[in-house]
Amino acid sequence: MAKKRSTQDNRTIRIAWKVFAGVWIFIFLFFTLLSLGWLGFMPSFEELENPKSNQATEVISADGEILGFIGLENRSNVTYDQLSPHLVNALIATEDVRFYKHSGIDPRSLVRVLFKTLIGRQSSSGGGSTITQQLAKNLFPREHHSKIGTVFSKFKEWVVAVKLEHNYSKQEIIAMYFNTVDFGSNAFGIKTAAKTFFDKTPAELSVTEAATLVGLLKAPTTYSPILHPDNSKSRRNTVLSQMNRYDFLSDEDFEKYKEEPVDVSHYTPQSHNDGLATYLREYIRNYMKTWCKHHRNSNGEHFDVHKDGLRIYTTIDSRMQRYAEAAVREHMSKEVQPQFDRELRARKGNPFCDISPDLQEKLLLQAMKGSDRYYRLHHDQGLSEKEIRKVFNEKVHMRVFSWKGNIDTLMSPWDSLLYYKKFLNVGMMSVEPGTGHVKAYVGGINYRYFKYDNVMSHRQVGSTFKPFVYTMALQDLGMYPCTEVPNSEVCFEVWGQPDWCPKNSTNEREDEMVTLKWALAHSVNWVSAYLMKQGSPEQVIGIARKMGVTSDIDAVPAICVGTPEITVYEMAGAMATFANKGEYVEPIFITHIEDSKGTLLDRFTPDRHEAISERTAYMMLELMKGVVQSGTGVRLNYKYKLNEFTNFIAGKTGTTQNNSDCWFVGITPKLATAIWTGGEVRSIHFRNMTYGQGAAQALPIFGHFMRSIYQDKSLKFPRGDFERPSVPLDTELDCSKFQQEVQNENYYDF
Repeated sequence: MAKKRSTQDNRTIRIAWKVFAGVWIFIFLFFTLLSLGWLGFMPSFEELENPKSNQATEVISADGEILGFIGLENRSNVTYDQLSPHLVNALIATEDVRFYKHSGIDPRSLVRVLFKTLIGRQSSSGGGSTITQQLAKNLFPREHHSKIGTVFSKFKEWVVAVKLEHNYSKQEIIAMYFNTVDFGSNAFGIKTAAKTFFDKTPAELSVTEAATLVGLLKAPTTYSPILHPDNSKSRRNTVLSQMNRYDFLSDEDFEKYKEEPVDVSHYTPQSHNDGLATYLREYIRNYMKTWCKHHRNSNGEHFDVHKDGLRIYTTIDSRMQRYAEAAVREHMSKEVQPQFDRELRARKGNPFCDISPDLQEKLLLQAMKGSDRYYRLHHDQGLSEKEIRKVFNEKVHMRVFSWKGNIDTLMSPWDSLLYYKKFLNVGMMSVEPGTGHVKAYVGGINYRYFKYDNVMSHRQVGSTFKPFVYTMALQDLGMYPCTEVPNSEVCFEVWGQPDWCPKNSTNEREDEMVTLKWALAHSVNWVSAYLMKQGSPEQVIGIARKMGVTSDIDAVPAICVGTPEITVYEMAGAMATFANKGEYVEPIFITHIEDSKGTLLDRFTPDRHEAISERTAYMMLELMKGVVQSGTGVRLNYKYKLNEFTNFIAGKTGTTQNNSDCWFVGITPKLATAIWTGGEVRSIHFRNMTYGQGAAQALPIFGHFMRSIYQDKSLKFPRGDFERPSVPLDTELDCSKFQQEVQNENYYDF
């Protein structure tokens, strides 16, 4: 009997060992097959070495500031040494205090979860996922949603976590984790989150700021400091408590920090519609579509600007860009638009001048067909024109732009088209003459509501075209700044039509001999016409072409008073030629492009060539200084006090017929700026010259802009004169002395 019992015991033991061994063999085979990818997707070695995430392309200023992102997700990676120690401490204290002691899976945490959560049903006991496991889930999201599928995915995460620990250091895992998490507010990754919530880099975050962001990881919406500030503070203090518990924070500091409010005064949501240089970023985004078609990555695939984490280094100076946008906002919101609104009230709210109701209707229809709403109704829903017009006439809740802040209102889309026509807009660009680097770019007053880029649009330039005419006079006709010409009416024969005779804006010094310097300073049309008649339209156009103007220009005499339609981009580049001793340098926006790892992919250098002689360029600057010193640009000194900083600014105002387009171009030795202001179409404008001229609309923006630049000591902006030609001039630039020399020559000749 005892022998039989012993035999049964031995058999039971053998069965037990077989079961035990079978379980371990099963576990071994299961995880082996899982690791090999035989039981479903498992990332390969290459994928672990180069885990993919949708990294947005960074658009970076010349002074190192991120202007914005281009991508499906606002995500940009950082390395461990770019993280604040407070971030690392907060994360470890809150999520995985034994992070440095395990190899991807923490047995102690698993046991705690097993006994407290599953058996003891204590939901507050926490989860068993390590930081590495969470990273595995972020990099390779779970595929199943059932309970069994979730458990299966959990096992896969264990395998991936172990592999990650084998391939990466602890520091690299921490950095990768922070790069992959979602903080809400369209902020993916710690770099974007730090910028969005606190306008800082990850390295600059304080203890409380780091705790706030780590607290967001549990539930970005529930603990959002913007949406739920009380929840956010409570969660932040929980993180601080964990830091205190594990000796990352002293008792004294914990008591101090937990009382601090959550400061979100620097909250700057990162979107394509907001931030610095929005119009330039859109221009670059469109440019990169073409660039990506002609450039491939190491795998032979075309780059994807939305996913590959490229770094685009621009020429923009973030400080100058801020000053440019602030100058536009200051002048347009406080001066131009309020004056235009007052005039509109007298016109019963109609922004259009001197055009029939039928034409007004046509212009609004064009605007309707160019809208996103029309595109969705027509292309996505297939509605007819009649049905779409009915939709546009129905009032809906919408948010509209105003200079005092966005307005939530009830308005029909059709009425909103007319509403937006009432705003005057701006195009502005500043370029560094010697390099061609664009330093500031403002395409409009608000990109979210006014998508049209006025820097690249063609606008009639008015008298800002006259410098090309005067350049022809100096270079081709042998004249000097102090050469006297008749200020008398000039007419041109026009075949089959009455003679064309331009008019002056005033009768000052009519029928007198005046110097070129005085004539340009006062923008005298008769003198421009006289110079055109001494030369030819073809000569003037040839000079404009050499100075970078590529827009179509008809070879007619009327160009002498500014009928051509030219872009702000072209005008800024052309005016910079004068400051660069006659050499034209193509304005560029990008210096170089790198991949996500910092490898150089492309470098950009501008085209350059001699356009005019340095002698002519210097004399033209002397002429255009007269505009600021005593002509139509004089308010730069008496109102905006730029003469407190320098007396060496050249410029030219411009106003087209009916006050439709207002211009100013301003030139210093290191910066040339072109500014246009006006309505969306030429029939939208001031009726009077008080505000409807370049000196009142465009010039003040330059005044605000340059004053801010000169006051910023960090820019160290030069205040000296333009560089003189290498060969001494053969003429006197002081016109009183020049006339005396002419009189002496005539005396001796006699």
